[in-house]
This record gives sequence, structure tokens and C-alpha cells, in this order.
Amino acid sequence: MNGKIEKDIKEDLIKEIISLAAHHDWSDLTLDNIAMYLKIDLARLQEHFKDKTDILTAFGSMIDYQVLDNVDDIDLDILPRDRLFDILMERYETLGEYRDGIISILNSFKCDPKQIVIFMPHLCHSISRMIDAAGMETNGIIGTCKVTVITGIYVNVLIRTWKDDTSADLGKTMAALDKNIIRVEKLANLAGF
Repeated sequence: MNGKIEKDIKEDLIKEIISLAAHHDWSDLTLDNIAMYLKIDLARLQEHFKDKTDILTAFGSMIDYQVLDNVDDIDLDILPRDRLFDILMERYETLGEYRDGIISILNSFKCDPKQIVIFMPHLCHSISRMIDAAGMETNGIIGTCKVTVITGIYVNVLIRTWKDDTSADLGKTMAALDKNIIRVEKLANLAGF
């Protein structure tokens, strides 16, 4: 029971911090002023997060679990490529609840690109989970290439399309994701993969 309470507290903190990012420039936020804004002790906040990258990693994991919980009933009769498409779209839809905070965080990456470099292995791990859920292989050299390329597609669509797509059906995001996946499939076929 105690573990469940701690998990709930951590998730509540993550949601509050991402919401806070919607109203404050993420690059200006420190753990100290996050604690101040949330009216909790810094020591209490640091029980859960060592730094802002730790917050983003925990947020990514929270999103992973929400997405995977929502796609448990995914149709196993469709092609893995189509399952992956559905899972990534579910991820974009799930992120919609935190849109303003995420956009603030993405904008901060422009000012401090090392943040994305530090966070990228965590994002690759998340995308690897999505690929696994789609029933696609992620092991070996080809699996590593697949994770890298799909992470690139995911980030490209997130930055170039999703952040400006406020439509209810995320139609532009859907089209951009499909277009990018088709482009990579053609290249993979040309390369003989």
C-alpha cells in the first residue's frame, strides 16, 4: 500500500510540475523554485527527483504506462507497422493533456540543446517500449537502428507538427507521422532491410 501511495504522490508532483512549466519558462525553473511554487520542502521534492532531467524521465515513464494501459486491447490482426502507428498516435493524444507544459519544455531545448542530448537515451527507451508493444523486434543492430529511427520520427513529428496541431483528431499529426513512416519504409526497402 505504501508503494502505491508514494507512486501516486510522485505522479501528482509530475503533473503539477509539467503544469507549472506551462506558466514558467522551463529553462529558468530550478528544483528550488519548483519546490517554492509547489509549496513543498526542497528536501521532499528531492526525495523523488534529483534534477529536471529526472523529472522528465519520470514524466516519460508515466506517459509510457498510460499509453500502454490504453493500448492493451490493440488489434493483433493488423500489421505491426499499423500497430506502431496507433501506439504513437495514442502517445501524442496522451501528451495533449500536458500540451502547454510540454511546449514550454520543447522551447527550452532550443536555448539549451544539451538538455535533449541528456534526455535522448530516456526517450529512446520509451520509444523502444512502444515498438515492443507493437510486436516489433528491438534487439540487435537492426533493432537498435529501428529504435533510433523511430525516435527521430517521433521527435520530428512532435516538434514540427504536434505542438501546433490543436485539432481534436490530431489530423495533421496523423498525416505527418504516416508520411514519415512511409518515407523510412521506402528507404529501408531500398537498403534491403
